[in-house]
Amino acid sequence: SPPLYQLHQADIALRHSETAALYHDAEVLDQLMRQLPENSPRRHHILRALERMLDTLDLHDIPGTATGARNQLIDALAAPAHPSAHQISAVGHAHIDSAWLWPIRETIRKVARTIANVTTLLDHHDFHFAMSQAQQLAWIKTHHPKLYDRVRHHIDQGGFVPVGGMWVESDTNLPGGEALARQLIHGKRFFLDEFGIETREVWLPDSFGYSAALPQLIHQAGNTWFLTQKLSWNQTNRFPHHTFHWEGIDGTRIFTHFPPADTYNAEITGAELARAQNNFSEHGYANHSLLPFGHGDGGGGPTRDMLERAHRTHNLEGSPQVHLHTPTEFFTAAEADHTQPAVYSGELYLELHRGTYTSQARTKQGNRRSEHLLREAELWCTTATLNTGADYPYDQLDTLWKQVLLNQFHDILPGSSIAWVHREAENTYADIADQLNNLINQAQQTLTGPGDTPITFNAAPHTHDDIP
Repeated sequence: SPPLYQLHQADIALRHSETAALYHDAEVLDQLMRQLPENSPRRHHILRALERMLDTLDLHDIPGTATGARNQLIDALAAPAHPSAHQISAVGHAHIDSAWLWPIRETIRKVARTIANVTTLLDHHDFHFAMSQAQQLAWIKTHHPKLYDRVRHHIDQGGFVPVGGMWVESDTNLPGGEALARQLIHGKRFFLDEFGIETREVWLPDSFGYSAALPQLIHQAGNTWFLTQKLSWNQTNRFPHHTFHWEGIDGTRIFTHFPPADTYNAEITGAELARAQNNFSEHGYANHSLLPFGHGDGGGGPTRDMLERAHRTHNLEGSPQVHLHTPTEFFTAAEADHTQPAVYSGELYLELHRGTYTSQARTKQGNRRSEHLLREAELWCTTATLNTGADYPYDQLDTLWKQVLLNQFHDILPGSSIAWVHREAENTYADIADQLNNLINQAQQTLTGPGDTPITFNAAPHTHDDIP
């Protein structure tokens, strides 16, 4: 059969910088104008400037008349933002699902292409790119070591910012409490060992609701802040806050932010900036919000066009003020800005994707069985090491934990991925079970020594069937 896609032509074009600048000037002003009220003086000021620009521009000689056309927009672009303008911290990002409508092997390629784009952009532009999911950087270290060196360089320079502190952007309802703790342990350990960075935020923009146990775990892992925007997808009830304290079941409170633009794939358009400002729930109490911008899921992350919009909206009348910040800069400013945030207590329940907690039963069974076996393997291997001096299989258990953590990604364990992904997950769980059962058997045999006398092991933390 013929190939699904065919490339027939590729061209190389010379970018005319003045024409490109005119395009961005006009685009930003046009997008802003369309968000302003029809009777706004500022809207008509922009409209007349755009009319003069078009009168000056010769469509048959755009490069030759671009400078003159740009001059007609100088005053409109120079008008400063209102002193009370909403403050937006724009953070470069590329939300990449570790599996979803594609298998894990394709995710590795998506991550590589995105990081190649981002590091090239960072070579020439000053902005910050936040990347979560330690697993994805571990893939780059293994499969693309030269690209990983570029990541390390830009981390040292401050442009590339690891965030999130978890191995993957995990589901938080189905994994056990120990597994959630391991997500944080393995994620934070990777960033600390590889880059010397202690992450302070938990970054889960797309998981399907959040357990009320999470604030305690976030705090005990040494994190301070939490970010998501998923509850903006609620079908019925609008969540009442964008910046607040989230209180867990033990009373622990975590400073939490939901980006009011209601997206983690922003392009810094006039419509997105207006929505962030108009939708913000804390007006009168606070004035800062975060905007993650960049194409996700293999789209390549932030672009030069997005950065051009950010620069032009940094201080522009009628628009929120856009700052190219790191997540830490945003959260620090937001905490100083909002000193008495509201408190929301309990689970952050997502009124959507409800079927994901009943679908793909074999994936869910494999996860729970793996969690149980990991506990038993660690218990008996530790006991064997302490009592007999046997070698502890640290590396093997570390690898197995990371496989389980990967499959707790929020589109794998909940059951929202394609069949291919779930078939692979089931095969992985079967292999994990085989390896863990072998480790358990070896450890128990080491503890009992040779002989034929039946011995029963009780892995429960309490007496079971009269076995202590």
